[in-house]
Amino acid sequence: MTPTTVLAVQSVSCHLRQQPVLDGVTFSVREQELICVLGPHDSGKTTLLQAIAGLLPVTKGEIALVGERMSTPMISVPAHQRPAGLVFQDYALFPHLTGQENLAFACPVPMTQEHKDAVQEMLTLLGLTECGARYPRDLSAEQQLRVALGRALLCRPRLLLLDAPFPAMDSQQRDRLIAEIRDLLKQRQIAAILATVSREEAFAWSDHVVLLHEGKVIQQGNPYELYYRPVQRAVADFLGNTNYLPITVLSEHQWQSPMGDFHANYPLGFPIGSQCDWLVRPQEIALALDPDGTALIEDRVFLGTSNVYRVRLADRVLTVQTSNWFEPGQQVRISIRPDQPILFPALPPEPVAEENAS
Repeated sequence: MTPTTVLAVQSVSCHLRQQPVLDGVTFSVREQELICVLGPHDSGKTTLLQAIAGLLPVTKGEIALVGERMSTPMISVPAHQRPAGLVFQDYALFPHLTGQENLAFACPVPMTQEHKDAVQEMLTLLGLTECGARYPRDLSAEQQLRVALGRALLCRPRLLLLDAPFPAMDSQQRDRLIAEIRDLLKQRQIAAILATVSREEAFAWSDHVVLLHEGKVIQQGNPYELYYRPVQRAVADFLGNTNYLPITVLSEHQWQSPMGDFHANYPLGFPIGSQCDWLVRPQEIALALDPDGTALIEDRVFLGTSNVYRVRLADRVLTVQTSNWFEPGQQVRISIRPDQPILFPALPPEPVAEENAS
């Protein structure tokens, strides 16, 4: 473990009620790094955060914080002795305590004047000076999150864990809070992990994304790498709308598709004659009005800054996102930049159900 590593998760597996939830998870977090653990529901994100925080045991592997082993199958350092703070999905505020009292819960008893000053400073820092005397039931979702965040920060953690804290907020509110929390953590030099099902949150938050699927890490890297260099279909499909065009590999750099032959700048990595599916993102397709075009605009959804079109090309329908304006029923010409194609082995055809004999 290097001196700059705050968290090291090595081959960690966890079980809940004798059922496997995490399977061989490995990743690390450096000082001041903001990580996102991304994945669908029931992929193991909350279990992973709770294992790091010391709320759940591990059945295999090791979790280390700031160079000290915290969890192994034989060792489990109590949560309150770990240099990590956790913001729960429901914020876990005490309903009988005010916002200020919930913050102060992170301080030792009896509180010194230094601790009281720290609570007041946190109220001011998080814009809660008008909310300190209110109870959680009288606070908005954003204010409750701020209280929960402040309580975790008052523990002075080296690592902050946030378990899906934004679901009750609209997109503008969420984006503003993500930017604010990022700035706060960078200023205080605190590393953090956000767990979420939202790729928008993941991309806005992260220096590094760990993508979980059925308890396993299927890819990790910076957001750009995961979006534009997915290693498997599950990654590509989870991170956004996808189009797949069937192709045949003609040579080391060339392939044939329903739109003609294309040439790549680097080797395709498949034997000649291979049947593959070409991943094309909606924004990677260009449309041009052409009465003789081979594609037809079937539908349009206006998104403000862009339009999403359903475009029919022969026997298939493509999703295209562009700022250009077309009307349903218009013929268009399609073009795609093929410089760095992402190819996956073609899926086997679905079996045809046999009709019951009459």
